[in-house]
Amino acid sequence: MKKRFAVVGILAAFLLAACGSATSAVQTVDPQNFLASASQTGAVVVDVRTPEEFAAGHLPNAVNVNVEDPTFESQIASLDKGATYAVYCRSGRRSAIATDAMAAAGFTSVYNLNGGLDDLAAAGATVVTQ
Repeated sequence: MKKRFAVVGILAAFLLAACGSATSAVQTVDPQNFLASASQTGAVVVDVRTPEEFAAGHLPNAVNVNVEDPTFESQIASLDKGATYAVYCRSGRRSAIATDAMAAAGFTSVYNLNGGLDDLAAAGATVVTQ
C-alpha cells in the first residue's frame, strides 16, 4: 500500500511540474503580437544584443541589456519583476536565453519575439540608430 501511495505522489508531483511550465511567465509571440505587447502602457522593450549591434539599429525607446555580458543577471535583478517586458535580439536565440533567465529570476510578464529585429522591421516597426 505504501508503495502505491509513493508512486501516486511521484506522478502527482510530475504532473504539477508539467502544469507549472505551461503557465510560464514567458510568452513567445510573432512580430505583430510582439509589437502589440511592446506598445502596452508601461511595457519595457529590451534589446539583448551587444552594444555595437544596438547602436547599428534598434526599436525606439528600447533599452540595451546585453545577455552575453557577464553582469546580465545582476542587471536584470535591478528591474521591476512585475512590469511587462518585450524582449528581442537578432534571430531569437539570445532573447530566448534572456527570457528564460528572467522567468527564473521571478519576472511575471515577459514576451519573447519569435524571430528578430529584421522580422520586426518587415512587420512595420521603426528601427532607429544612435
